[in-house]
Amino acid sequence: MAKDSNDPEWDIYLLAGIGSTPSIFKECKRELRERFREAGRDPVIRELFPYGDHTHRLWRQIVEVGADLLRIHGSWRSGGREAAAEVRRLSAGRPVLFIGHSGGCVASYHAAVRLMNERAIPDFRIVQVGSPKVPIRPEYREKVSYFAAVDEQGKLRDPITLLGSWSGWSRSGRGIWYWNRRKYAPGFVGDITMIGGHEHYFRTDELYVHPTRGSNLKLTIDTIWERVAEKAVRVT
Repeated sequence: MAKDSNDPEWDIYLLAGIGSTPSIFKECKRELRERFREAGRDPVIRELFPYGDHTHRLWRQIVEVGADLLRIHGSWRSGGREAAAEVRRLSAGRPVLFIGHSGGCVASYHAAVRLMNERAIPDFRIVQVGSPKVPIRPEYREKVSYFAAVDEQGKLRDPITLLGSWSGWSRSGRGIWYWNRRKYAPGFVGDITMIGGHEHYFRTDELYVHPTRGSNLKLTIDTIWERVAEKAVRVT
């Protein structure tokens, strides 16, 4: 669908997980910007480190992500709250595309829900890359897409995606209750066939370049672009 001149521009946020270096999204940001510019658009793309970067204490970051994943609110920092504050300050009134990696996916979901509850943003989409399983509210399922690394044989290569749960009790058409492992799953769950695992989605160096398909970064961006980014910001 072509973009109407009255449609607001979507802002894009890249959210890093724990222990990430400031350069984690450098090539990703550059590649996304090039693709949008080729499509005649130049959206704002920002990077957030909702739990801090590699200079922060790792154990504390792990506790903070775990608390957000379990929706436990304590005295420590909430990544979702931190991310929401930045988006509210910089993108209030504009639709937002969140692209998260690892714990950044947890923060992005909680930030999006918080901002929608406040009516600070009109709409959102989330891409979760290498994320723990965050329970998604039914009304937001179709706004969230989830991707995990697999090898050539389709075997899961990212252990972080085994953490968390989408499970809950559901009732069958016959009225029988059963444990539904995907009750709170995102609207789309897919794979990225690539080299390596959790830490390698955005890599472009030689070790992570397939001879025919290209780099892990290219494969990840292709997946994001085709599934979410192009549609969310109406560049077709």
